[in-house]
Amino acid sequence: MNRRSAVVASCGAVLALLTVFVAPAGAAPDGGSVVRGVRYRQFDVTGAAGTARVHLVTVDLGDRHVRVRLLQPGAVAARETVSRLADTAGAVAGINGDFFDITETQHPGVEATGASVGPAVADGRPMKAAVPLGQRFGPAPPPGTTGREVFGVGIDRRARPGRLRLTGSVRTATGAFPLGGLNQYALPQDSIGAFTMWWGTASRARAVCGTDTNRAAGCDTDAREVTVRGGRVVTVSEGPGGGPIDRGTTVLLGRGSGARQLGGLSVGDRVRVRYGLAAGSVPYAFALGGFPVLSQGEPLPGLDDTVSAVRTAVGVTPGGRRLLLLALDGSAAYRSGLTVAEEAATLRKLGAAEGFNLDGGGSTELVTRDQGGIVIRNHPSGGAERPVPNGIGVFAAP
Repeated sequence: MNRRSAVVASCGAVLALLTVFVAPAGAAPDGGSVVRGVRYRQFDVTGAAGTARVHLVTVDLGDRHVRVRLLQPGAVAARETVSRLADTAGAVAGINGDFFDITETQHPGVEATGASVGPAVADGRPMKAAVPLGQRFGPAPPPGTTGREVFGVGIDRRARPGRLRLTGSVRTATGAFPLGGLNQYALPQDSIGAFTMWWGTASRARAVCGTDTNRAAGCDTDAREVTVRGGRVVTVSEGPGGGPIDRGTTVLLGRGSGARQLGGLSVGDRVRVRYGLAAGSVPYAFALGGFPVLSQGEPLPGLDDTVSAVRTAVGVTPGGRRLLLLALDGSAAYRSGLTVAEEAATLRKLGAAEGFNLDGGGSTELVTRDQGGIVIRNHPSGGAERPVPNGIGVFAAP
């Protein structure tokens, strides 16, 4: 089995890839049951910029025959279309997820990783932590947010927003250092980050570029990598590398003073790496990043009410048992979209107590499955599907 197959298999998402049936939103049936506990419908709302068409999937999390999981292409630093992610995993519905590292024109010679911005949890496993707030892509989040905000479903099968804080350390014979990053495209300044097999094969060069407040700032020349396997250092190198990372292996990448902290390590030295994502009292079964727009039934202060765009959002009704997956249509007739404030108001009218904004624009996509395969319910605003790093998948359990 190759590495990609092994990664996907460990997430329990290996199924024969079916031919994807793509239909324009106008050809899709308006409303009805997708499977037991999952329904789809479309309707129009009026925003400041014009009429927007909403595609909505409602999910009854109280139904034991329904599951919700993270859709992903088998690695953090990888992208695939929502239709293919959903079809490969066997999902009955899905939407796109977090914002991501989409371009690196400000860093010539550095490739965009495609990795998502915020934290991610898949099948209860911490996949990645959040990049520094100044390194985010996407619109500015509401005042008071940290960049560590997530939306997901807990092991108690209740959906909720929250924050995931990275915890971890690197312990050596001479001392211990805090861990500053996990499988993320941008590390905090003067920190040490850990990269595992879940990162994928992409170069880690982007991780030492930008600052905590300026994504476009230059790249550190003072960087060092240490590869740890079986509790011992097996390789030491200057600068970030790339390529696959073996199971049971951790690559530590330091920038600035973090590189100097790793500089005291040599091949054969003992190193212990620990990491986790602190989630509060109930761990997440799955979670992904974005930013909150609605809390306890009220829009957050400071939501943008001027810029209209095609958007993706997720909401949950009081009690966390009913999930709302919302995507706007990107066809020419509806491309004006909604503002973030209007998005929050729409979720509220649909009964949501909590609302969360996900990546929009050309990334916005909502799919469901029918007897012919996966159907793309909305028109992608770019005229074609955009590969994305993750999404939310809905599954029919036996």
